[in-house]
Amino acid sequence: MSVAVRSTTARQGARRRPIALLWHQVRYEQLTFWRNPQSAFFTFVFPVVVVAIFGGLFGGIGESEFYYGRSALQYYVSTIAALSVLGSCYSQLAIVLATRRQNGILKRVRATPLPAGVYFVGLLAHCILVSVVDVLLICAVGRLYGVSLPVSSQWPAIVLVLVLGAAAFCTLGVAVASLIRNAEAAPSVVQFVLFPLVFISGTYLPIHSGLLNAIADVLPVKPFNDALLAAFTTADAGLPWRDFLVLLLWGAAGAVVAVRRFRWDPRPE
Repeated sequence: MSVAVRSTTARQGARRRPIALLWHQVRYEQLTFWRNPQSAFFTFVFPVVVVAIFGGLFGGIGESEFYYGRSALQYYVSTIAALSVLGSCYSQLAIVLATRRQNGILKRVRATPLPAGVYFVGLLAHCILVSVVDVLLICAVGRLYGVSLPVSSQWPAIVLVLVLGAAAFCTLGVAVASLIRNAEAAPSVVQFVLFPLVFISGTYLPIHSGLLNAIADVLPVKPFNDALLAAFTTADAGLPWRDFLVLLLWGAAGAVVAVRRFRWDPRPE
């Protein structure tokens, strides 16, 4: 084999290697997730149960009676879908990373040839896959209550919103994980940040306070809720560029904190 051919083959192998590593990492995260069936079960069942309960409570409230021409179930299918993405990409990710760091798993990963970027992109891809399954299940339950599926022209916008939201909340999850000192504190820290945001962003009930809406508009949860709600319920909604900008800014802020503060070593600072 000539030198030129060997050089070309080496370059092609170098290009394929990151893709192969990424695929391996995504597969590893998926296997780890499904090998904990109790965690996987409740990851998917919790949002489905919430939608089913809200369907029983609010299923009789029509489009003209709830929120700007949307029925209660149209509203909740969108906001609970957003909540499921938060659960997969923010809450669980932050807790998993804090636990892996304390158990020394992250330190061992860092000692392998696996690039840090591939590791985190693999985590992001895994979280997106879990979120997609969650959203599809929520749509199916909503359909049982008579909520129509989004028109076909809106699915590209829905996919874009989900990917952007998942990426933003993954970076925020990594950022919060970098601030958690031990695994025992992780659930409390995660919920302390998420709990008030979910409520003031109208996830469980529309907010009619101008002040609270103004505050929530510049935080990441409400723009994500609004973008999904528009994509799910409005045939010609277009792309919510303002909501995208807010999510991008929060995602960038999370990435900066994660890069500067993230620790692989379980030892406290």
